[in-house]
Amino acid sequence: MMVLMKREATEAQIQAVCEAIHAHGLQALVLPGGQRVAIGIPSAIPPELRPVLDQHLSAMDGVDQVIHITRPYKLASRDFHPHDTVVRVGCVEIGGGRFAVMAGPCAVESYEQLSEAARAVKAAGAQILRAGAYKPRTSPYSFQGLQREGLEILRTVAREVDILTVSEVLDPRDVELAAEYIDILQIGARSMQNFPLLVEAAKSGKPVLLKRAPSATIDEWLGAAEYLLTNGNEQVMLCERGIVPIDRTYVRNTLDINAIPVVKYHSHLPVIVDPSHGIGHARYVPAVALAAVAAGADGLLIEVHPHPDRALSDGVQSLNPETFAHLMAQINAIRVALAPLSAK
Repeated sequence: MMVLMKREATEAQIQAVCEAIHAHGLQALVLPGGQRVAIGIPSAIPPELRPVLDQHLSAMDGVDQVIHITRPYKLASRDFHPHDTVVRVGCVEIGGGRFAVMAGPCAVESYEQLSEAARAVKAAGAQILRAGAYKPRTSPYSFQGLQREGLEILRTVAREVDILTVSEVLDPRDVELAAEYIDILQIGARSMQNFPLLVEAAKSGKPVLLKRAPSATIDEWLGAAEYLLTNGNEQVMLCERGIVPIDRTYVRNTLDINAIPVVKYHSHLPVIVDPSHGIGHARYVPAVALAAVAAGADGLLIEVHPHPDRALSDGVQSLNPETFAHLMAQINAIRVALAPLSAK
């Protein structure tokens, strides 16, 4: 529900509406606009209370109209937050026209491997190093990541190379530890609806990159983001990483390019695209990455390994440093070409 105030509404009238909302045990969110103020109610409103609240608020001084919003997410919606969210990590800004590339190996394997990868991706222009210390694998016999040792290597390399980091956390019990080492906490696709994990990640105070589950609808994805937002963390980024494909013969997933403009229309949160998981084969990653940039993505998450043929996980979809450097040049060219159109 949203209360649209009249243009001439006074501060006292706005405050009175907020107090009336609070009196019903609900949250009021003041949303200043260009010519008038709106007051959002992101709380869940019991069905029996809706008509009573509607009648009460509609009759108050300064109120123009009460609008019912049926979307299951509120704080993630542009209805409640019309301007783009800009996530700030160190000196890097993401969203609202600011673009960032996160790149690196799927997993931390050793200091030497990560150091070589970090120096390569930074030299090519990436602002953030991605690498997993915790790895959710389908088979319990597959490489599970170095965990705490991996976090320590990640922080050491990041400090040496002077680069920010993003890495996945799997368990609510590991959030506090991971937050000591990582600049951005990643919630993986398999954990999108692990609600205790979302709550702990939100409370960490760290920016969060939320991946879309392979079978999740856009409403479910934004609903998961709502858990982060309602727990006080406004530094949230969404990551499209591919949905279940019709045909797995050629690709690992189907990257939902449609989701980029659709989500950016309905939500203010930055949209990052992971073309590596989105298609699953290194030969196709550059083309899909460029398509995502052209579709309006706010950033990319790309797997880059110094020696993909030796990777302990996801080597088949990892770019080598030379290919990544060439792709970065193409990304920059597309962004330069689109810049005049964005300014109109």
